Amino acid sequence: MQTDIDPRNLIGRKAFDRNGTRIGTVDEVYLDDATGAPEWAAIRTGLFSRDAFVPLEPSEVIDESLHVPFERALIKDAPDFGVGRHLSPEQELQLYHHYGLDIAPPPPFPDRDFGHLANSEDTA
Repeated sequence: MQTDIDPRNLIGRKAFDRNGTRIGTVDEVYLDDATGAPEWAAIRTGLFSRDAFVPLEPSEVIDESLHVPFERALIKDAPDFGVGRHLSPEQELQLYHHYGLDIAPPPPFPDRDFGHLANSEDTA
């Protein structure tokens, strides 16, 4: 997210899509388990509607509102995991795929020098 705003101050702010159409109001902010950085916002999309998760990384706070760089229809069609619960890694992956965002692959396992062990046995 390209802002210095405290994620707690996002709650209650209006949210708009890439075209400037109002989506709803930020209901909750979810933090990354590893870093504690704000990662997702749950946006209440209407009076009798559900909350839709949107990624905060490509989003911006402009004029006291959250601006999300996705179409309203895509946001409303996001997987529904309910709010107030922890997002599992699998749920986050589904959300990243839904929005067409790439996530960094996990770091590779350290290389092990098994060839060195085989060579030392051959010379013995």
